[in-house]
Amino acid sequence: MKTEVYRYRFGEGVSSEDVEAAILLSIWACESLRGESQTRMDATHFFDTDEMSCVIDAGTDIGMDFNRLFVGFLTREIGPDAFRVERVKKPVEAVAA
Repeated sequence: MKTEVYRYRFGEGVSSEDVEAAILLSIWACESLRGESQTRMDATHFFDTDEMSCVIDAGTDIGMDFNRLFVGFLTREIGPDAFRVERVKKPVEAVAA
């Protein structure tokens, strides 16, 4: 399996509720496209409310769909300048730990 990990960092004015809403909408959209069971297994993410950062494993097709949907919902909810996204070169276990 390939390793594609993305880290999102949010500005000071962004609420964790807005980020959690974008995560939930992204999961629901993935479930509509790919099915609930497969989405549950492949839409791997970690949201750290203290650090206001989120890590998404986009190493599967569903993970990449989740990542794309998440960035789209974030852009509409909080605006394109309220967050940064970067590709991470480390495995998910090392990033989320």
